[in-house]
Amino acid sequence: MTLRNRELGALVFVGILTAIGFASVYIARQSQVSTASLTYAGFFFVLYLAAHFVSRLTVPFADPYLLPIAGLLTAIGLTEIYRLNPKDAFRQGIWIVIGVALFAVALHTLRRDFRVLERYKYLFGLGAIALLFLPRLPVIGKQVNGARLWVNLGPFSFQPGELGKIALIVFLAGYLHEKREVLAQGRLKDFGPLLVIWGGCMLVLISTKDFGGGLLYFGIFLSMLYVATARLAFVGAGLALFGVGAFGIYHLVPHVRERFDVWLHAFRYASTSGYQVVEGLFAISFGGYGGTGLGHGVFTDASGHQLVPYLNTDFIFAALAQELGLIGIAALLMIYMVFVLRGFKNAMLVDHGFAKLVAAGLTFAFALQTFIIVGGILRIIPLTGITLPFVAYGGSSILANFILLAGLLLVSNRANAPA
Repeated sequence: MTLRNRELGALVFVGILTAIGFASVYIARQSQVSTASLTYAGFFFVLYLAAHFVSRLTVPFADPYLLPIAGLLTAIGLTEIYRLNPKDAFRQGIWIVIGVALFAVALHTLRRDFRVLERYKYLFGLGAIALLFLPRLPVIGKQVNGARLWVNLGPFSFQPGELGKIALIVFLAGYLHEKREVLAQGRLKDFGPLLVIWGGCMLVLISTKDFGGGLLYFGIFLSMLYVATARLAFVGAGLALFGVGAFGIYHLVPHVRERFDVWLHAFRYASTSGYQVVEGLFAISFGGYGGTGLGHGVFTDASGHQLVPYLNTDFIFAALAQELGLIGIAALLMIYMVFVLRGFKNAMLVDHGFAKLVAAGLTFAFALQTFIIVGGILRIIPLTGITLPFVAYGGSSILANFILLAGLLLVSNRANAPA
């Protein structure tokens, strides 16, 4: 069986699971079976079938499992969003359509040789800083939950930092590929442009009070530096600097200090700033081992007030944990792990340094973002406003993840293509 036929077979299986999920939610909400529940499932399957045919034409040797895994994660998220708020599910569906279109454009544009992006590495670096700086602008910038992460353009809102991380990865891959040998020698002057771009990103993130974004960007920086140089000393020095920086930010930025205090003493602040974290933990524990079943979770009180704020965005993991239980949510995390495994495998197989760094950076960003949001909900680390990739509600996150998926498919196509 060819690689693309494997992909098609896996997508058919994902489509069947999606139909079952939507039917289960509709039955739980309406207490009846109706073809209306299959509308979203049919639309979803046709959309990913179109994405499959684009990949068949543009990247015939790409990894056959990345697109189906992304489809499964998207289906899980869309099903749960539909269960929580059908109107949000409709809007999420529109963003998925735009994401698939962007995915198709990226594959078609870069199908011959995506390494052309390396020529514009400095533009990508400056673009990353500009995207992160947008929420600081006085008119369009918007502050939510103490952090300035959003940009408002009329009726539309988006997080430019989601696209900024992709731009930063391309810059780091291009610069590290060019300078990897001299960087391994540890000469400070060779780190100049690297530190300027990275430092600019960190300053903007600090000014926006986005601790989660800072952690994500710093993790991407360290991981790609290690892949390029194989020097553990750089990682150790970076972690030490991060510890010093985190200590300083804790004392200088009240929003970050509040997040740390809630992390350490969540139940002490259960009626104020720790309310969301505590209610999220209760929601997870209520699911037990087997879960309540799709559509049967308890997320509102007797008056209809939502118990967990921002449930379909920041805390959709808690909703899924309640309805799927420990077994189901562990399976979801395993799906994420398989995606990461495939990404790193393709990074190891590809024969070009820039491509290898791009794949490693994109995969690590995906893995670290998943860990940050899940770890925050489970109180392993302080809670941040980062979204769960492909699952949580949000247009900018969906678009960024589809670009990430296109990048990994382009790299894997080169890795698996005949010499």
